[in-house]
Amino acid sequence: MSYAKQFKALDSLLTGSRALWQVKAFEAQTLPWQDAFPRLAELLWQIHDDEIDGLDSDSAALHARLAPALEADLAANGLSWPLSLLAELAQGIRPTDKASQDAGLSESEQSHFSAHIKGRKWQQIVDFSARVTPRNDEILEWCAGKGHLGRLLAKAQARTVVSLEWQQSLCEAGSQFAHQWQLPQRFVCGDALAESAQKLLKREQQAVALHACGELHMSLLRGAAKARTRDLAIAPCCYHLIPCSHYQPLSVLAQASELSLSKHDLQLPLQRSVIANAKARELRLKEVAWRLGFDSLQRDASGRAKYLPIPAVKQSQLSGSFRDFCHWAAAQKRVDLPDLWDDETYLARGLERQRLTRRIDLVAHLFREALELWLLLDRVCFLEEQGYEVSLSAFCDLEVTPRNALIQAHLPEPS
Repeated sequence: MSYAKQFKALDSLLTGSRALWQVKAFEAQTLPWQDAFPRLAELLWQIHDDEIDGLDSDSAALHARLAPALEADLAANGLSWPLSLLAELAQGIRPTDKASQDAGLSESEQSHFSAHIKGRKWQQIVDFSARVTPRNDEILEWCAGKGHLGRLLAKAQARTVVSLEWQQSLCEAGSQFAHQWQLPQRFVCGDALAESAQKLLKREQQAVALHACGELHMSLLRGAAKARTRDLAIAPCCYHLIPCSHYQPLSVLAQASELSLSKHDLQLPLQRSVIANAKARELRLKEVAWRLGFDSLQRDASGRAKYLPIPAVKQSQLSGSFRDFCHWAAAQKRVDLPDLWDDETYLARGLERQRLTRRIDLVAHLFREALELWLLLDRVCFLEEQGYEVSLSAFCDLEVTPRNALIQAHLPEPS
């Protein structure tokens, strides 16, 4: 199936299922779709609280648990969604081969190159670099940080690298390392969103970007297409970090979609329970319950029937009392609390709403891989529309990073 056909199938699925995933759990008082999906609602409340994080961290298990009830509801409503597509996507994008995994350095060189880089990050760099097609032209490393990826490519492929990074301190640290190793890597300190950065893009070049966030990698795609940059290798990340309130699609196909994606929606692919530590998990659940307990209190006090977000909470604040927490939150948001209110009542409401939000999110998470692939295919289809030959694969296993998708594009010579 072509990438365009894959996109259309995903678009149809996501458009039809919006009620299940395009939700804001903290604003809900009940399962927002329970009337249309009663069997799914019933199943959710049969799942024990202690099972939720395990299901949330395992997309295949989550699909297996919820799909039968969802299929029954769809049949009752006379609907048919390609749930088999969700099951397939739950496996995630995985490498098509095991060709990576060697940095092309000696043991002593690898020790120096990987110094001060945490294990998984270094493995990401190694795996990504092994997927970059060797060429003779210059490499442009977009949003380079200290230039770890560019430095490895300069060494392993004996190529000139230009590393773009906006933080001066990172440029200086990277330049020092490149000079120490006598590598043909130079740093440009600049903003990847500025016009000056676009001028770095040129035709005889290979642009690479490992986990450039949101608008940063989108600006690279637009600029590279305009400059007709010959080769691209990009691993997208943090789709929600965009300047507009809603996503601005790149491809003609996505621009024709009925979907309108807010920044909140764009965070869905990034949501996966990864907290293994029991204490950290307990604190997270406590914070959510307290936030929602305060929200119930402020709704009654102010008469506003809308969720009120509060600032980040310090761990020390969760060791005090719920009443003190509510007074702190009220002061932060300038909410006048009544002189008398029952903290046990509102804490109970918070706990009840915490259990509700976890189940709303669990259903939404059925669609997180589908939405991420929709976003990836928007980028792929955009490049195809610009005349590129494009492939979408994975540069490493999910265990190394869940943001393991790799878009590679080559612009063939005009015939």
